[in-house]
Amino acid sequence: MRKADLTRKTTETDISLVVDLDGTGLARIATGVGFLDHMLDQLARHSLIDITLSARGDTHIDDHHTVEDCGIALGQALAKALGDKAGIRRYGHFVLAMDDAQLACALDLSGRPYLVWNVAFPTPRIGSFDTELVREFFQALSSHGGITLHLDLNHGINSHHIAEAAFKSVARALRMAVEADPRQSGIPSTKGSL
Repeated sequence: MRKADLTRKTTETDISLVVDLDGTGLARIATGVGFLDHMLDQLARHSLIDITLSARGDTHIDDHHTVEDCGIALGQALAKALGDKAGIRRYGHFVLAMDDAQLACALDLSGRPYLVWNVAFPTPRIGSFDTELVREFFQALSSHGGITLHLDLNHGINSHHIAEAAFKSVARALRMAVEADPRQSGIPSTKGSL
């Protein structure tokens, strides 16, 4: 059973989360941040990871704490659901075209968090959503999921398309990395652990 549930409660946010790595991409997302809900829906649907996430945050201040803490919680839940990572593919990559935007993602479920972020947005906001929060989300996901995560924007002129390409490419790469490898029964590392 590659599932995990957790809660994260701070003075800034209150998050409840359930993930199922072997799902169908079912998303039940309510964060109070509309654009984040849209992106997490894409993450679930394209990774085929079921995600049920409810968050209440101090959005009267801004969206930062909610977005970052959702990334933290999702990273922790993914790590918990993966367990010792025996039998998984471990690595994933995907180059995604989203209209004008093309973005490449490569990731390693190594247990060693590292984010390479070569993504620039042409506008500071997508509607009311601060575009710098996209990086904050992926930094939190990487750090708390133990994921080496590289995101490189090849080109793009529309901030919404760039953000969506980032979430969808990560989703597709995650889908590949968490899949069972029919030729690998043990932990996919010469070290014997990840």
